[in-house]
Amino acid sequence: MARVETSPSRPYHLIIFGASGFTGQFVVEEVARVASEGPNGNLKWAVAGRSKQKLEKVLEQAAAELSKPELRSVDVIVADVGEPDSLAAMCKQAVIVLNCVGPYRFFGEQMVKASVENGAHHIDISGEPQFLEGMQFNYDSQAAEKGVYIIGSCGFDSIPADMGVLFTRDQFKGTLTAVESFLTFGAGEDGGCIHDGTWQSAVHGFSEGHELTTLRKKFNHKPLPTVGSKMKRRGNLFFCNEIEQYSVPFMGSDPSVVKRTQRFLVEEHQEKPVQYGAYVGIGGIGNVFKMLFAGLIFWLFVKFSFGRKLLLKHPEFFSFGVFSKEGPTRKQMKESTFQFDFFGEGYTEGQDPSQGKPNGKIRTVIKGPECAYVATPIAMVQSALTILNEPTALPKKGGVYTPGALFAKTTLTDRLHKHGIEFTVL
Repeated sequence: MARVETSPSRPYHLIIFGASGFTGQFVVEEVARVASEGPNGNLKWAVAGRSKQKLEKVLEQAAAELSKPELRSVDVIVADVGEPDSLAAMCKQAVIVLNCVGPYRFFGEQMVKASVENGAHHIDISGEPQFLEGMQFNYDSQAAEKGVYIIGSCGFDSIPADMGVLFTRDQFKGTLTAVESFLTFGAGEDGGCIHDGTWQSAVHGFSEGHELTTLRKKFNHKPLPTVGSKMKRRGNLFFCNEIEQYSVPFMGSDPSVVKRTQRFLVEEHQEKPVQYGAYVGIGGIGNVFKMLFAGLIFWLFVKFSFGRKLLLKHPEFFSFGVFSKEGPTRKQMKESTFQFDFFGEGYTEGQDPSQGKPNGKIRTVIKGPECAYVATPIAMVQSALTILNEPTALPKKGGVYTPGALFAKTTLTDRLHKHGIEFTVL
């Protein structure tokens, strides 16, 4: 069983690395809110990053925002991804490192390496399949030897999708064989936007997509078996009657993460895999034209160095305001929401999946607050608390895991539900 207890030489349950970044500041606030949920009601934590001054400012801001003056005395650790010795010193002090420093394709591997070598579990909120799968290829065996968990995509990418598929499977009375998810967003009168760090990841990810194909060939995976009828894939643009919106395939990490979880469950636990399709609702016909225009420009520009520089320099212009260098205001965050609708089909109890078409359906829903800076910190922090509080429900050996692979036997969905990311069956 992996180590989850502090010691004199490893005094912190959690260290938030990149705490002064745009996302990191909200992770700090979330940890402060739920510190009483730590082991024995006492979570020992610290913040880390390059600038002591900026870290102290974030703690000051959190103290004021939450009316918790004691946050000003939280320990500060100076560590820099460009200085491996500082990363090693930090990791030696933590049971778990919450890594908020992105884009992960540039800065993530240094932290994973330091975590594995120095015995700290590592949680990130990456939505970059190439980074996530690359870490599995490069560090899974080393993490297993060290008894360390490396868990990627523990934010909005891809906790709701990955845990949502497992929740739907567990609620279905019989053998669930296929699930489609439809993601929609809500915003208040001021609208909403996302900080351009996510935009940067998308630009670099799409420009280097061929590298992901090469990486996947190295795994030499056998195709997952298909249980029951093969799921029909939707088109690239279609009107979804279930959510009454035009929809497109979801281009984030969710399909990759869910498939890796299903592969783990097949290979390690001999469970039947669930086929998965991920889509996002984009609204009415006006939004369709906007998306087509923005998508065409993005696709043309991302292929060339000069185009990528323009995309990175002017995220607000090229994304029609969806991404910005300033990020959302607290008012926008407070008024924004997300919803995943999962539509599953399978074979009810007593029915043979090898015979005939699926005869059972299920619909589940996950609703939550603003996705990037409210739901993501909740998911990340609850993932860490689950490791600390439920070690016997986790896989016995270390390794590089998806959320679903690591948390399938835990109460993570209940913890998320309690904190506003609600799982329900319709």
